Amino acid sequence: MATYGVAEAKNNFTHLLDRVQEGESITITRHGKPIAELRPTLARKTPKLSPEEREAWYAAFRKRRDERPPLGISAVDLIRAMRDGDPE
Repeated sequence: MATYGVAEAKNNFTHLLDRVQEGESITITRHGKPIAELRPTLARKTPKLSPEEREAWYAAFRKRRDERPPLGISAVDLIRAMRDGDPE
């Protein structure tokens, strides 16, 4: 693991990010004490849904939405009440 002072890390930030992207971890220090660590993260890939799975997900979403009771107040009035601090 490489170690860089704050000023040096600032001057070489792009290079350090390239190294992190390649899998290396880098510690940044201030007055010789570690204060931060740059390290690679795992790529998060959202699983792709098939058209049938997507439609099932939307159908379940619509069902949950439609089962909720109405608020009894319009969206405009709700936002105004939230903005103005009305107790409604």
